[in-house]
Amino acid sequence: MQISDFLFPKDKVSYIISSATMQEALDKLEQSQYTAIPVIDGEGKYIGTLSEGDLFWKMKKTPGLNFQNLDTIKVHEIKRRIHNESVSINAHLDDMLHLAADQNFVPVVDDNRIFIGIIRRKDIIEYYTNNITD
Repeated sequence: MQISDFLFPKDKVSYIISSATMQEALDKLEQSQYTAIPVIDGEGKYIGTLSEGDLFWKMKKTPGLNFQNLDTIKVHEIKRRIHNESVSINAHLDDMLHLAADQNFVPVVDDNRIFIGIIRRKDIIEYYTNNITD
C-alpha cells in the first residue's frame, strides 16, 4: 500500500490560489461545502490551509471590512490559525497516517512541493474498516 493509493487528485479538489481575494475564498468554501481548503501559490506549491474560521477572524479583526469589500483582501494576507502539514507522494505510509490522525485531510505534494491532491481521512477510515479482519 502506498500514499498514491489514497490520493484524491488535484483536479477533483477544491483549493484556492494565495493571490485570490477573500471573496473568492468565501465563495469557494460555500460552493464546495467544505470548512477548509488547501492554499497554493502561483507556482502551484502548497503553502497552507484556509478555514472558515480564518475568514471569520480576519473580518472580526479588520476595521471596516464587511461583505461588500471582501475583494480588497488577498488570501495571502489572511492569518491561518491551523497549518495542515503536507506529505510527499513518495513518503512512507506511516508518515501520512500520523498526519491524518490530526487533520481532516492531508495535502500531498511532489518532490518539488507542487500540490498534487489530498488524502481524506474518511477514505483512510473507510479502507481500514472494509479491510480489517479479526
